[in-house]
Amino acid sequence: MPYFAYKARDTRGELMQGVLEAVDSAAVADQLMGSGATPVDISPTRAPAKGGGQSTWARLREKKVTPLDVQLFSRQMYTLLKAGVPIMRGLAGLQESAVSPAFAKVIRDLRESLDAGRELSISMRNHPTVFNNFYLSMVRVGEMTGRLDEVMLRLYDHLEFDRDMRGKVKSALRYPMFVVIAMVIAMFIVNMFVIPQFVQVFQSFKAELPLMTRILIATSNFTTQYWYIMLGAAAVAGFALRGWVRTPLGLLRWDRWKLKLPVAGKIIHKATMARFARSFALSSKSGVPIVQALTVVSQTVDNAHLSQRVESMRDSVERGESILRTSVAAGIFTPIVLQMIAVGEESGSLDDLMDEIALLYEREVDYELKTLAAQIEPILITFLGVMVLILALGIFLPIWNLGKAALH
Repeated sequence: MPYFAYKARDTRGELMQGVLEAVDSAAVADQLMGSGATPVDISPTRAPAKGGGQSTWARLREKKVTPLDVQLFSRQMYTLLKAGVPIMRGLAGLQESAVSPAFAKVIRDLRESLDAGRELSISMRNHPTVFNNFYLSMVRVGEMTGRLDEVMLRLYDHLEFDRDMRGKVKSALRYPMFVVIAMVIAMFIVNMFVIPQFVQVFQSFKAELPLMTRILIATSNFTTQYWYIMLGAAAVAGFALRGWVRTPLGLLRWDRWKLKLPVAGKIIHKATMARFARSFALSSKSGVPIVQALTVVSQTVDNAHLSQRVESMRDSVERGESILRTSVAAGIFTPIVLQMIAVGEESGSLDDLMDEIALLYEREVDYELKTLAAQIEPILITFLGVMVLILALGIFLPIWNLGKAALH
């Protein structure tokens, strides 16, 4: 993605500037406004220099900051702030005890920025790949309300929940992906090595071969002669798909297609909605206005299609419509969830109900994951059966016909 140099004013009117990576200038403006800053100027620029004098090989070998590093940092910050340790002293201790050298550099940069008189949320904005917009907005809320320690604890719980949900979804998709890849490899081996051995036997028959056998032989000949072209075409298609997905329109259509997958689609949808409900509840409990909360939460939803729906909810709420009406119009919630939203809005406890909605989606995801094997097995067995049938008809039918002719 391109880089943009920005100038903005914080809530105290002080000028702040830096470089952010985003899809376009509008996304940079959304990031700045989401953290409470007012953009003054946004212009394209080159990627900032990285490495601080390190060699290229050292930069390549250096491990990146992981979400687990940020999660542990949140928990440690909560403990230090709760105990009354000054933030500068606490960051110094965290820098010395950091296991990840990359994250130690991030903490060092935070200390230097705080030494220059900047706030913590503004200092974190210089590391958009480490602290996302949701994290920055929550830290900003903690600074404004004087409850930074509570916000850090909530962020730790949120990151723990997010990591758990992502792990469950990846575990659910690992088995079917492994089976599909194994099938593709098996088909390639059969076409490259098995069928050519049978071709010599079939040629000795000097008889007309069945249609399925001729198809298998033609497929095998094409694979053995043009396998390098097939691999090259697959690589080009993969790179083209990757580049297309990186475009806003491509990402939107790709994420929309993922939600329509037969088995995995509903798991991805429910897991994403659980993250949305948890993020919205956290924002609301921390005192973030609904419109700003929807803006921030839409950036944490890991699906462009669902994020677009959440942004449409924000626009409707901004026009004065109720949360229930905008939720119905979004078309991404189940009837039971809509009823809970209606009760929460009417009773004034929407944040608590959003926590309940998150738990509801979590339980549904757990159930889907537990029954995933039972749902996938019929599809895989059918696919394997079709493959075996094609191979059996193509390879053994000529031998069977030859045996019948010999008997007569």
